[in-house]
Amino acid sequence: MKRIVLFVLTNLAVVVVLGVVASLLGVNRYLTANGLNLGALLGFALIMGFGGAIISLLISKPVAKWSSGVQVIDGTGSADERWIVETVRKFADKAGIGMPEVGIFPGDPNAFATGAFKNSALVAVSTGLLQNMTREEVEAVIGHEVAHIANGDMVTMTLIQGVMNTFVVFLSRVIGYAVDSFLRRGDNENSGPGIGYWVTTIVLDIVLGFLAAIIVAWFSRQREFRADAGAAQLMGRKQPMINALARLGGLHTGELPKSVAAFGIAGGIGQLFSTHPPIEQRIAALQNAQ
Repeated sequence: MKRIVLFVLTNLAVVVVLGVVASLLGVNRYLTANGLNLGALLGFALIMGFGGAIISLLISKPVAKWSSGVQVIDGTGSADERWIVETVRKFADKAGIGMPEVGIFPGDPNAFATGAFKNSALVAVSTGLLQNMTREEVEAVIGHEVAHIANGDMVTMTLIQGVMNTFVVFLSRVIGYAVDSFLRRGDNENSGPGIGYWVTTIVLDIVLGFLAAIIVAWFSRQREFRADAGAAQLMGRKQPMINALARLGGLHTGELPKSVAAFGIAGGIGQLFSTHPPIEQRIAALQNAQ
């Protein structure tokens, strides 16, 4: 709950900062004089940045189940299923969080955690992970996912994404309006935004969106290091997590749906846009940890 409040307050703070900066620079006077309601734009940016991100967070668990084909297990099935559920329970108790739902999904080696709240999250592992790893390695991967939940990573990632969305929406429209006003100077007709506004806004939404994605991906990579360390702490030693990462480095890992890709044990393409650091860096970070 504390992170949800932080999420709301941060988005409100972003809007306040944007408004203060615009006022200090005189941008608001220029835009208002040329017909743009800065207050309405700030409200629109808040709703777009905050609204979409919080809705995605709240529906993350059912969407993950549906998109990944997760079969929820309760420990009453096979011996392997009982072991998985008990392992999640053991780590959840040690991390001080509520027991997550546990599931298995078909596909190549991978795992993920998702959910809006620490005490009602979901931990899911793939059939490929269970078939290609030792129990100790699977245990380390489960510890990694439980660490994500305990660290509040789902809410934190949503917070970062919401802040980035708010800046993108606000800046693209302010700049778009300024460009349109410049192109239409001397035009006394007040027929609403012109082509300059729409073209500039669309282009900047794309360009600024890419820059925002780079920032979000960078933060996601730092969060992976923390989850690796969290898994080592939950297990009481780091070697199982190192072994699990080394094993993943030699396997073809499964691609997760976009809604949970950042919370998998592996994934991401391209250095700037990757949600996960290279396996070698993760192993080195664990080896160097005190």
